[in-house]
Amino acid sequence: MAKVEVKELLEAGVHFGHLTRKWDPNMAPYVYMERNGIHIINLYKTAAKIDEAGEALSKIAASGRKILFVATKKQAKDIVSEKAGAINMPYITERWPGGMLTNFVTIRKAVKKMASIDRMKKDGTFMTLSKKERLQVDRLRAKLEKNLGSISDMTRLPGALFVVDIKREHIAIKEAQKLNIPIFAMVDTNSDPRQVDFVIPANDDASKSIDKVLSHVTGAIADGLAERKADKDSKDSAKAEKPSPSKATAGEEEE
Repeated sequence: MAKVEVKELLEAGVHFGHLTRKWDPNMAPYVYMERNGIHIINLYKTAAKIDEAGEALSKIAASGRKILFVATKKQAKDIVSEKAGAINMPYITERWPGGMLTNFVTIRKAVKKMASIDRMKKDGTFMTLSKKERLQVDRLRAKLEKNLGSISDMTRLPGALFVVDIKREHIAIKEAQKLNIPIFAMVDTNSDPRQVDFVIPANDDASKSIDKVLSHVTGAIADGLAERKADKDSKDSAKAEKPSPSKATAGEEEE
């Protein structure tokens, strides 16, 4: 993973915190100074924390576990769906479904319901329903797709959570804490970093800042996935090259 440059973070406005009167004192170690009533984040610490988080996320991805991205605020939704989708990671950008983690079995049932509706449409069962029933099923399918479509491939609890704005996503944070799921997050100066395992001090309101941080984070995950694939490919080729015991015996008998 390429090292994060402070200059690129500065250009993306990652350093702009909140008004000083809105700050959380626990963010003091990450604050560089105060300018015009606004806290300025120390970008050297941000760069180091992005590198640290990237390394840990890369290992989680290389182990084959999923990283669930959570960002329901307007300026983050499209960025998260695009970047998480590009590396085939699940994400929640609509309302957080209560019990998404703590009641995962129920959420999986809803995802399976979506798959069963798709099967009905393929095998023709759907057309045997009345017009009213078809309309109801279609509405249900659309609702499920909107809220859960992006996690349809997540068959077990994620290996980690990546959150943009921990104040807004406090329910997701609490559920992950209950289950000891590591939390990675962009944390602004108005939030308490003690709730997070891997803190990335950053402006979580500006789309440019969110985009910049997520580009590095998803890049690190992509590296982990590539490492996993390379490892699997080398194991597969080693298996293919190794002669089976029966062939080896046959060869010895010929000699």
